[in-house]
Amino acid sequence: MTSRAGTAVPTTDTARRPAHRPARWVRTRVRADLPAALLTAALVFVTVFLAAALPRVADRGADAALRDYVNHRSLHETSLRYTSLTRPGDDSAELATVQRSLTARIAPALALSTPGAARGTRAVARGDLNNPGYTRLAADAAPGMDLLHLDGLADRVTLTAGTWPGPAADGPLPIVLSAKAADTIGIRIGDTVDSGTDESGGRRLTTVTGLYRVDDPLDPFWDDLGCPDRACLQLDPLGNNRWRTTGFVGGSGTSLSALTRWGSGGENFWRLPVDPAGLRADRLDRTRATVASFVNGRDARLLVGATGRPDLRVDSYLPDTLGRADARYRAAVPLSAIGPAGVAGVAVVVLCLAAALATDRRDAEIRLLRARGGSRGGVLLRLLGEGAVTVLPAAFLGTALALFLLPTPRWGQAVTAAAVATTLALLAFPTRAALLRPRGRSAGGGPAGGRATGGRWASGRSAGGGPAGDRRRLIGELTVLVVTVTAVAELRRRGVGRSGAAVDPLLVATPLLLAVTGGLLLARLEPLLVGRLAALTRRGRGLIGFLGLARAARDGSGRRRSSVLPLLALLIAVTTAGFGATVLDAVDHSRIRAARTATGGDIAVAVPEYATLSEAFTGAAAALPGVRSASPVRIEPKVLLLGADRSSTRVLAVVVEPTAYAEIARTTGAGTFDPAKLAGTPGGPGTPVPALFSRDLAERLAAGGPRLRLLDGNELPTAVAGIVTATPALPDPGQPFVVLPAGPAGERLPELKPANRWLAVGDPDPAQVGSLLLERGLTPPTGILKLIQDDATAAGRGSHGLPPGYAVHSSRELAGRLADDPLQQAAGRLFRYAGAAAAGFALLAVLLTLVRAAPDRAAVLARLRTMGLRPRQGLALIITEALPQAVAAVLGGGLAALTATALLGPAFDLSTLVGAKVGHTLAPTLLPVLLPTAGLALLVCLAVVLETLAAGRRHLTTELRAGDR
Repeated sequence: MTSRAGTAVPTTDTARRPAHRPARWVRTRVRADLPAALLTAALVFVTVFLAAALPRVADRGADAALRDYVNHRSLHETSLRYTSLTRPGDDSAELATVQRSLTARIAPALALSTPGAARGTRAVARGDLNNPGYTRLAADAAPGMDLLHLDGLADRVTLTAGTWPGPAADGPLPIVLSAKAADTIGIRIGDTVDSGTDESGGRRLTTVTGLYRVDDPLDPFWDDLGCPDRACLQLDPLGNNRWRTTGFVGGSGTSLSALTRWGSGGENFWRLPVDPAGLRADRLDRTRATVASFVNGRDARLLVGATGRPDLRVDSYLPDTLGRADARYRAAVPLSAIGPAGVAGVAVVVLCLAAALATDRRDAEIRLLRARGGSRGGVLLRLLGEGAVTVLPAAFLGTALALFLLPTPRWGQAVTAAAVATTLALLAFPTRAALLRPRGRSAGGGPAGGRATGGRWASGRSAGGGPAGDRRRLIGELTVLVVTVTAVAELRRRGVGRSGAAVDPLLVATPLLLAVTGGLLLARLEPLLVGRLAALTRRGRGLIGFLGLARAARDGSGRRRSSVLPLLALLIAVTTAGFGATVLDAVDHSRIRAARTATGGDIAVAVPEYATLSEAFTGAAAALPGVRSASPVRIEPKVLLLGADRSSTRVLAVVVEPTAYAEIARTTGAGTFDPAKLAGTPGGPGTPVPALFSRDLAERLAAGGPRLRLLDGNELPTAVAGIVTATPALPDPGQPFVVLPAGPAGERLPELKPANRWLAVGDPDPAQVGSLLLERGLTPPTGILKLIQDDATAAGRGSHGLPPGYAVHSSRELAGRLADDPLQQAAGRLFRYAGAAAAGFALLAVLLTLVRAAPDRAAVLARLRTMGLRPRQGLALIITEALPQAVAAVLGGGLAALTATALLGPAFDLSTLVGAKVGHTLAPTLLPVLLPTAGLALLVCLAVVLETLAAGRRHLTTELRAGDR
C-alpha cells in the first residue's frame, strides 16, 4: 500500500515484522568451512604444544643433570662447614642452638639436607695410646686416637658392650670405641688409656666404658669424621706405621671441657650439606652468589652476629662444586638448543605454507570484499577475528597440556615460546591476505570496456610480484647469505660447547641459517636442473616424463622458478635431523675412543705395586673367547734415561710383546707403530735393544742411542726405532716414556720379564677375566702389604669381588658409565625429539604443497583424461611432477647437513656430551646423515603417492564443469 506521494505506508504486518540483522561474520565463516577450521586448530595445537614443550624438556633435563652431579659428590664437597673454638660452658644443647641459628639464616636462601647434617666437638691434638700390650706396628709407633663428641652418635651406631660415656668427673674422661678397633689394638672395656701429658703437665687419661658397631661403615656421613668404624692403617715414609682410630665422648659441659684439656684445645663444628633437590639450573648463578655470600661475604658476617661467636669460620668446597656444575651446564646449553632451533624454522615455514593455502582457497572471497568497498584494514580485522576463534583456544590447550605433562618450577620460556608461535599462527593468514595486490587497469586510465574492474585482483600473486618483487627477493637472499657467512665465521672463532661459554642465539641458529641459505640456493637451481632434465626427456618416446618434469620446473604463472617454502621446510628438516644425527654419532664414537684410551684397549687388568701377573694367567686370558689380540705389559716407573751427553731424565719404561701391542695401538689409535721396528737382534748384554721413544725425548736422542738405568743400577743400551706421541699402556703418562720389546729386554734384564699389566682388544667378557684373575693371577701379600690390603678391604675399596689394588677395566663398561649422565642424556633426547618433530613438520609441508596444487593438477588430469590419458599414466604424471622437488630438497638437506658439519665441526667441543676431554671431534660422516635423509625421502615419496591416489578419484564432470575453479 502506497500514499499519494508514493511513499510506502506500513501495514500492521510489516510493522510487527522484526528488522533484518546480518549474520555474524566469524560464525558464518567457521560454519562455512568447518573442516578447514578444525585442521587449522590441529596445526596450531601441535605447533604451540611443541613450542611450549621443548623448553620444558630442556629445563627438566638441566635440573636433573645438576641434581645428579651434586648428589654424586661427597658431603665434604657439597656442605658448608662452620667451626668455632670450644668455650667454657659449651655442651650439646649449645651446639644445637648454634645450628638452629645457622639453619634459620641459611635455609631460606639455600635448601639444606637434614640427613647429612652433623655437629660436634673435635679435639685439636691427637693422642697416642701408650698402654703396654697395645698392638704396635713399629717399636716407636704407638697407636693413635682422635677424640670427638658427635651429637646423634647413638642413632648411627649400635652399642655392643658396656655403656655410653657419662659426664666427665675428676678422673679419666669416659669414651666409647669401635669394637673392631678395640679388637685390633687390644683395648678392653674398663681400660684406662694413657695418652701422655697435656700442656699443664697433667695426665691425658681416658677410660673405655663401651664398644659399638657402626651400622653402615660406608655411609658418606663418616667421610670427614676420622676413623670411627675400625682401626685404620696410617703409613709413614720412615716406616713408623701405626694404627689409628676415633673415640667419642659424651655431650655434657664437663665432658667437652675435659676433651678440650685432653686435646690441647677443642673445636666445635657444624656441617650443613646442601639439598640437591632444591637446586635449579636456571638459578645456578644466583645460588653460587648466595653460597659465596655465606662463605666470605655479607651473610657470613651476619652469621657471626646471629650465633654470638666472633671466631666463627667457614670452610667449604661447595663454591668449586657449583662452579664445575655451572660450567658443564653452560657448555651443554648451546649444543642442546641447535635441534629446537631447527624445529622452530620448519614450523615457521609450515605455518606460512598453511597461510598460503588458505589465501589461495579464499582468494575470490577476499577480492569480492575489497571490490564491495572493504578496506584493507577492515578485511584484516575480520580475518584476525576469524583466526582468533580458531587459533587462540587451540593455542591455550596446547600450552596447558605442555605445562601439565612436563611439570617444572619455571614456565617463562615455555609460555613465551608458545606466545610467539600463537602470534605467528594468528597473523600468518591475515598478513598474506593483506599483501594481495589489484590487477592493473586499462591503458586509457579508465575501466576497460567502460565497466568497472577495480574489484579484479591479480590471482595468486602477492604485492611482491614482478621485476620489483624479484629484486626484493634477490636482496633478501643476499642478506641471508651475508648473515650466514658472518655466523659461520663467528662460530668458528668462538666455538660451541666449551665450559663457561654463554648461549649466543646467532651461533645456535647457524645450522638453521646454513639450511635456509641452501634452500634459497636450491630454489634457484632446481627449476633449471629439472627443466634441463625435461628437455632431455623430450627426445624420448613417452610424453609422461617430459610433461611431468616440465610442469615441475614452472610455477603457477608459467615461469621457470620453484616455490621456496616447501623446499625450505624439507631442507631445514633434513639438515636438522642429519646434523643432530652426526652430533650424536660423533658423541658415541668419541665416548668409545675415550673409554678405549683410558682403558688401554677394550679390556685391561691392573695389579698392586707388589704383585705381578703369572704366565699361566696371561696365556689363559689371551685364549678367552672374544680376545682378538692381547699383550702382557711391564711398566717400570723408576727408570733413568742416560743420554750420550751424560744428561739424565726420569722416564717410564713399558715392556710389551711387539706384534700384539701394535694391534692394540692401532685399535685405540694411540701411538701406532710397525711391530717390525721392535724386532730385537741377538747379541750380548751390550747389544742395543730397539725402542720407541715419546716425542718429548726427541731432542735428547740426537746425540745417539741412550741407556736406561733401573732402580737396582742395571743398565740397558737402546737404539731408536721410532718416535710416538702416545702409547696405550699409559693413557696419561705425565712424563716421558720408552717402549721396549719384551723378548730382548727380558733376556738382558730378567727383572723386566714379569708383567704387571695385561691389555687386550676384542670383545671379551670382563666377568670371565675377573674369574680367571682370581684363580691364577693373584699374588698373596705379606707383612705390611697384607695389612694395607686388609685396611683397603675394610674401607670398601675392592671391586668386582677382587682384592683392593686388583682391577679389571672394560672400555665398554667405562663408556656406559660416561653415558650415564643426565646432562648428556637430556641433550641427546632434545636432538632426537627435534629430529622427529622436524620430520613431522616436513611431511606436513609436503602435504600442504600437494593440497595447494591439487585443484590445478586435477583439472589438467581431467582434460588429459578426455584426450585418452589412462589412469595409470595420470598417476605417473603426478608422481613425476611432485617428486623432483621433494627428492631435490631431501638430497639438498643431506648435503647441507654435511656442509654444516664440515664448516662448523672444528668449532664444536663435544667433551661435555662425551663425559671426557676429547676436543674437536665433529667431522662430516656420511652414514649418520644418510639414514635420516633416506628415511625422510621414503616418507615423502609415500606421502606423494598416497595423495596422488586420493586425488585421482575425482570425477571428470566435477573438474570440467562450466565455471571451474
